[in-house]
Amino acid sequence: MIESPSRGSTKSADALRVNVLVVDDQPDKLLSLEAVLGGLGENIVTARSGREALRRLLEQDFAVILLDVNMPDMDGFETAAMIRQHRRCAKTPIIFVTAFGDDIHTAQGYSLGAVDYILSPVVPDILRTKVSVFVDLFRKTEEVRRYAEERIGMAREQAARAAAEESNRQLSFLTEATAAITQSLNRAVTIRGLNRVVVPFLADFSTIALLDERGRVGQIAAAWTDESDQRHSAETDDGSETTEPLAAAIDELLVAVPGDRLQRATATLLESQQLARLQEHLAATLFSAALLPIFARGRTIGAILLACREPRCSFSPGHLLLAEDLAGRAGIAIDNARLYENVQEHDRRKDDFLAMLGHELRNPLAPIRNAVEILRLGGAMDPVAAQARDMIDRQAGHMSRLIDDLLDISRIARGKIQLRKERCDVTRIVRDMVEDSRVGIEQGGLRLHVELPDEPVWVMSDATRLSQVVGNLLHNAHKFTDEGGEIRVRLTAQASGSVQLGIRDSGIGMDRETLSAAFDAFTQADRSLARSRGGLGLGLALVKGLVELHGGTVRAASEGLGHGSEFSVQLPVESLPLEDLPERSPLKSTGPTLRVLVIEDNVDGAESMRMLLNHMRHETQVALTGPAGVAAARGWRPEVVLCDIGLPGGMDGYAVARALRQEPGLAGTMLIALTGYGQEDDQRRAHEAGFDRHMTKPVNIFELSRTLASFGSDAKENDANGNHKARPLAAQPA
Repeated sequence: MIESPSRGSTKSADALRVNVLVVDDQPDKLLSLEAVLGGLGENIVTARSGREALRRLLEQDFAVILLDVNMPDMDGFETAAMIRQHRRCAKTPIIFVTAFGDDIHTAQGYSLGAVDYILSPVVPDILRTKVSVFVDLFRKTEEVRRYAEERIGMAREQAARAAAEESNRQLSFLTEATAAITQSLNRAVTIRGLNRVVVPFLADFSTIALLDERGRVGQIAAAWTDESDQRHSAETDDGSETTEPLAAAIDELLVAVPGDRLQRATATLLESQQLARLQEHLAATLFSAALLPIFARGRTIGAILLACREPRCSFSPGHLLLAEDLAGRAGIAIDNARLYENVQEHDRRKDDFLAMLGHELRNPLAPIRNAVEILRLGGAMDPVAAQARDMIDRQAGHMSRLIDDLLDISRIARGKIQLRKERCDVTRIVRDMVEDSRVGIEQGGLRLHVELPDEPVWVMSDATRLSQVVGNLLHNAHKFTDEGGEIRVRLTAQASGSVQLGIRDSGIGMDRETLSAAFDAFTQADRSLARSRGGLGLGLALVKGLVELHGGTVRAASEGLGHGSEFSVQLPVESLPLEDLPERSPLKSTGPTLRVLVIEDNVDGAESMRMLLNHMRHETQVALTGPAGVAAARGWRPEVVLCDIGLPGGMDGYAVARALRQEPGLAGTMLIALTGYGQEDDQRRAHEAGFDRHMTKPVNIFELSRTLASFGSDAKENDANGNHKARPLAAQPA
């Protein structure tokens, strides 16, 4: 039976906790961050404004501050500047947490003394890893400080002055060393910064070596001073001949270290024979040397080798204790850097996998969507067949939405989405998205009430992304509202110079736990085994990311389960009056007949695209490989080429585009990249290879039709020789 701790022991446990301050004006975000950091077992203190945070800092010491940038009254940057003016917290580490990931905001944050800048939504493992570094180092510093105070109090007055001076020197050294090893979560930067403070404070020569998976020295950073006190350095990656003998020497020394000293990371003074062997490796004269294993989470991850040329730099017991303390701190920092690098590597692999997954899923979707359009263009058909056709169309559209959401949330998390802002009528955007969703909502047995302003409301926005926000909120309301319910959409211009969109449903509602995590990625309100409502739990996270990129805010509210939910989006209004934007260009069902070459290795995809283009009254040829496509283009001289990127046989779509751009007779041919890869790097590579346009599978048939019609009627200019020149077109939003 486990007994409850006594009152005294509880007080002792509380005293060992380190304070972490989390500042954010949004209660749901505070609750989410508090839950993420709760696993650290520390004292998480929250503040909902910059002023409240300053009051907290006057009352307590904190190991680290997590500070939101976008707050009313006093934003994060102003708060950070005020914090730095107080002597007590001038050195307290600040980590900014925000959705604004551009270089200007990042530079401003670091200029105010920030130690890091995290984009939201945060990755819990990365956040905990970063915070734990400062918690552990704060605790270590507090231990050294208390130790120094005890020594000063116990010593006589004269000895106390000497001890205080030495303690202050050591504390200053440890403070500087702590700053050096926490400035980055890159292991190479960490060990390089550590060497800068070790030499010459602890030794004339310092080497920090990290072990690889086999337990052998892999990564090295060395620093030393010569007889004229000139400073030198060498690293594994700089090609220096110094690192190879150092690696061999440290490998030998680690083998000779007793097991108990290795496991406890205890300093070991080199014996005369070991010292002589080290001098052979380094071709240098040394007076003394010590080896300190770097220990973390039950294993040795590296070593620090310190050496002195003269007796004045000998290793006293006090210096060795200080070095052991330093090795302990280094172990924490290096291990956390390794964990962070692992997370980054896993994140990179995840992004590569998502890109590949999107490509592989879009490839079979393309012929499915093409086939549906072919059936629709074929005219009247049996009612049962028409119902089956529409069912296929809806499910293929649902699959496309899931793929796009999955890729977009990954881009937002990495700060890779760039908005193409222009003046947009948000009234029109909401009206169009409501009309696009109306049929599905009403077929689901729901009532739809819409209240929009009579006049345009202008915002600076990426119209495609803002439409995505509205569409996702409508889809969410529809998904979680049962038959017989209602959805209310209301758009109002606020006196404060903003516009507010509210979408309220009478659906299943949210409890407190679900509400606090509503905008977290992969969060699902429907957690039953049946999962009848489907989805990946990405729609609302995507909404939040896109709204914050626009400089707006989004909030969720619910009175509880069974009482529906309401989502409110607030965006800044463009204040200057503007003439009405032109209506969207109608989809041109007919236009000049074009010769279109389709280069696609997927037989179904190629054949369905050929059939679709024939329905549009274009002449079409198909090639299944890159070389066959280039040969066909040379002989047939197409006006438009639709080319897949991932072609087999050693000639991909980029190579095809480069080859076609070198053909004088094809100078005016429009090249359209048609691919399952839709990220910004893919678009950039396509344009560098010579493509005029980049379209993601499954292609939007209306967009393709408009592009071909525009090329045929507007962008084709006949020169004196009868050749035509294509007008370069921008890439479609991913």
